Amino acid sequence: MTPAETPETAAETTDTRARPTVRLRPKAEARAIRHGFPWVYADELVLDRRTQALAPGTLAVLEDADRKPMGLVTVNPLSKIVARMLDRNPEAQIDVAWLTARLSHALTMRETLYDAPFYRLVHAEADGLPGVIIDRFGDTAVIQPNAAWAEAHLDALQEALVAVTGVQVIVKNGAGRARQLEGLVEETTVLSGAPQGPVPVQMNGATYMADVLGGQKTGLFFDQRDNHAFAARLGRGGRVLDMFSHVGGFGLAALAAGASSALAVDGSEPALKLAQQGAEAMGMAGQFETRQGDAFDALEALGNEGAQFELVVCDPPAFAPNRKALDAGLRAYERIARLAAPLVAPGGYLVLCSCSHAADLAQFRNSSARGIGRGGRRAQLIHTGFAGPDHPMLPQLAESGYLKALVFRLNG
Repeated sequence: MTPAETPETAAETTDTRARPTVRLRPKAEARAIRHGFPWVYADELVLDRRTQALAPGTLAVLEDADRKPMGLVTVNPLSKIVARMLDRNPEAQIDVAWLTARLSHALTMRETLYDAPFYRLVHAEADGLPGVIIDRFGDTAVIQPNAAWAEAHLDALQEALVAVTGVQVIVKNGAGRARQLEGLVEETTVLSGAPQGPVPVQMNGATYMADVLGGQKTGLFFDQRDNHAFAARLGRGGRVLDMFSHVGGFGLAALAAGASSALAVDGSEPALKLAQQGAEAMGMAGQFETRQGDAFDALEALGNEGAQFELVVCDPPAFAPNRKALDAGLRAYERIARLAAPLVAPGGYLVLCSCSHAADLAQFRNSSARGIGRGGRRAQLIHTGFAGPDHPMLPQLAESGYLKALVFRLNG
């Protein structure tokens, strides 16, 4: 899509017989796609002039090398993921009814799991909507259309979302690396309704303030909900250090569970202000402290101060977002563990998290263990956590299971 084109140029016609076809190369792994893998990479597809001329987000019939239809895909010649599977039926009509069915299926599970409408409603490929993230904050929903097809069908997606959930405010968060890789313009805008400031979200007994317009991602990280709860039990009665705290995720949960105090450290002043508002809403402002600055510098400073905490949590951004960054990312995770370990009081707990796609669990665990050892501490690994069930994993797509949380007890 050239800068002058709009997403609508990629929208399909109502006549499914007029759809273009795209074909796998002879050596492409057709079996993996038939068994549920949702992506076709650029080197697996015949990229002739006709295919390369398709507008990003075009719907096409995917054929194997023998020209047998495999399903309906969305095509983006500008992306390394050149095709994404939408439906195994090559004649499927991607309209409001189709989107309503997908959203209704996703909602059923969330309503079964959660008593209140605060959760991730759609987790991209794992919920059958490639590249689409939707987080729900009561009557407000934030959509991240991170694939060109979703941008082209945004009006229909919005209509279906209202029909299924009844939300009154919808925000489009069009920022982030994923959209850049799709050749999409970055923008955040209100699609419907009028947001009235940060949205209070109740989770694990804590109150979080979600800035759905100006915050990171959609305004809150629902994926850590279960890990917040587990760590909070370990911090009861003790001092808690919440590094990379964003709006107070682990620290506020720990206070709600009975921690004596919590120090939240983050590089973002607006995020820390929201964290402070959350503590005030909980009536725990006197037990909550914030410190703005670089996390590595803050950890070193706390070490020099001789600070000690019964629970230390480090939940950094993705240090290894891709394979090229893997080695540097693993070194960063090791350094975090090395600096954090000495801050844990004897018998206390250290929680280390990674949301890096490129670093698998074993690699992250090994880097963390090395760092703890280099920090002069001995540890037991007592728990491994992942994203909550509102962030389901597509078994065939390892990238959909990105979050890892390691809980160590430090003995010496």
